[in-house]
Amino acid sequence: MSVSFVILLSVLAGIAHRGSKVSVSLAALQLGANSFMVGVLAALYAVFPLLLAVYAGRISDRIGVRYPILLGSIGITAGLVLPALHEGLLTLFLCPTLIGLGHIFFHVSIHNAVGSIGGAAERAKNFSSFSLGASVATFIGPSLAGFTIDALGFRPTFVVLALISLVVVLLALAFPRLVPPRGEHHDDKQARRALDLLKEAPLRRTLIMSGVTLTGIELFSFYMPVYGQSIGLSATRIGLVLSSYAAAAFVVRLLMQELARRFTETGVLTGSLFIATATYALFPFLSGVPMLVLTAFLLGLGLGSAQPLTIMLTYHHAPPGRSGEALGMRLTVNKITQISIPLVFGGIGAVFGLAPVFWANAAFLLAGGIVSVKDLRAYARKPGAP
Repeated sequence: MSVSFVILLSVLAGIAHRGSKVSVSLAALQLGANSFMVGVLAALYAVFPLLLAVYAGRISDRIGVRYPILLGSIGITAGLVLPALHEGLLTLFLCPTLIGLGHIFFHVSIHNAVGSIGGAAERAKNFSSFSLGASVATFIGPSLAGFTIDALGFRPTFVVLALISLVVVLLALAFPRLVPPRGEHHDDKQARRALDLLKEAPLRRTLIMSGVTLTGIELFSFYMPVYGQSIGLSATRIGLVLSSYAAAAFVVRLLMQELARRFTETGVLTGSLFIATATYALFPFLSGVPMLVLTAFLLGLGLGSAQPLTIMLTYHHAPPGRSGEALGMRLTVNKITQISIPLVFGGIGAVFGLAPVFWANAAFLLAGGIVSVKDLRAYARKPGAP
């Protein structure tokens, strides 16, 4: 089993997934959608993940990660093919729905695969390398989508993204031995409820922090294009602003192991929330591309390490044999916020404009930072905690 191969699959799928979010947002705006409708499209990415995340985790625990990765990639490809074949709001609504369905099986299983390779001593290194790959995908996806939209249009952009996702399918079929076949075994007959995972206090706190940080990441992916268009930026420039976030995320993830060693994973997570709060509050005051790129870079420094840290902590705090299920529960919490927050903030944007969307999310992240400070103090009383 190969960490490098698993990371390659993740990078390719991530490029298609991230690129689709820019493409769907801008295509909807071109067809006359308002910010509330963009919020609905953002929420559709999370509908099936909300309903099926825990189930997807159980599947990866029971039958292994190979087939969920393969089938999930097929679902992502199918979602991208639809708007390539027909331009219209109906296909734009189906696109994120199908991508979300495929992505949830791929996403949970790929994380479970990374955690299952090697022992506990190698886990931090594996997740750190995995997060760097995710940064590469987050950098390339928006930029590729922006450049292709400006050069060729929306339908060719969806074709390009679909072909990238198809490569994941072909690689998974061609090299099945490079994907870990199965994680830890557990007793399937043992009565277990997903909600029992929430009784684990460290895991519960990690899940809350994961939902808060993902809200900051996802809203930036969707509302930066809306804001950029409102101030007259081209798709290429919007893609560059989004990619500057990814570049910063790559930088901070290079330093993540050292930062976590010095300040603990929870300490780094707490700091990231406060940095993200400040940058979100600044965005509505900016209109020039250089300042937007700089502020997005600061946001990337803030939230770039948050996602891999919550994945690592979730895997660490999961009960034996239930890592996939715990990762699925993490995504369920994430998707609850991913569905509700864009709809709420999209309504705010439609009525009051885009500035309150950024400020409301800054307040949300600030509240998460305050909660995380309490969590940090609890960890300080337990020197052995990660």
